[in-house]
Amino acid sequence: MTGFGRGNKSFHDKSISVEIRSLNSKFTEVRIKAPQNYRDKEPEIRKILSDRLERGKIEFTLEIQSLKADENSVINSTLFRRYYQELSKLTSELGIPPGDIVQSLLRLPDVVSNAGDLVDEEEWKTVLQLIDETIVEFERFRLTEGKSIESDMCQRIGIILDHLGMIPPFEEERISKLRQRIYQNLEDYLGKEKIDENRFEQEILFYLEKMDISEEKLRLGQHCNFFLEELASPATQKGRKLSFITQEIGREINTLGAKSYSSEIQKMVVVMKDELEKIKEQVANCL
Repeated sequence: MTGFGRGNKSFHDKSISVEIRSLNSKFTEVRIKAPQNYRDKEPEIRKILSDRLERGKIEFTLEIQSLKADENSVINSTLFRRYYQELSKLTSELGIPPGDIVQSLLRLPDVVSNAGDLVDEEEWKTVLQLIDETIVEFERFRLTEGKSIESDMCQRIGIILDHLGMIPPFEEERISKLRQRIYQNLEDYLGKEKIDENRFEQEILFYLEKMDISEEKLRLGQHCNFFLEELASPATQKGRKLSFITQEIGREINTLGAKSYSSEIQKMVVVMKDELEKIKEQVANCL
């Protein structure tokens, strides 16, 4: 959901600039910074951003500067004085050499504004066109970042599947070790002649059922493939669905670790968990 777009246009003797930034968020949050005489346009701007950008913590900035002296422009003297007092106090406290700060003050928000209350309709049409162009650039930024994220997540899912495929040899080995360990314990405790072979085999079957991870491996593989399918789907909003799939992947990996009874399988589980956490971080940035 992170994104950035910036656009500029000239309208008669004015320079109009629009900037849109977005950060991750579960919901749509829009903050608008615009000249005072554009306050009544904020609901329309907010609706455009919410409809087009879908989700994220969105910051929108509209700046309009006159390229020459404007007879309708006025200085907000109260705001100018307050800014001047604050800046003078800070420069004194921080030991910053005094200089001409007038030009800087005049560029601060709302210090210089247009005395007219209404926005010229032609100017508003130009602003709307600029917003549209900036959103296109913003979406292009998101698309580029999205391709990078998609490639990264595909690679990490591939690592999980690779490690899943490395489990079977160690799975067979742990059964052999379990059988030997239990038989040796019984032999040490009861003596070889008192071991009931039939009962021993029943106990081994009981443990094998508890240790069986074939279903977990199957489901983990299915979830990973489903993740890749959803990632490749043409849907524009897939972040929440991908998040749900990662939760299912995590459950199967955790169960594999709990039922592994093998240090080698545990090492693979740790790698898979690490890759899954990185995938979750990336999913948080998806719409």
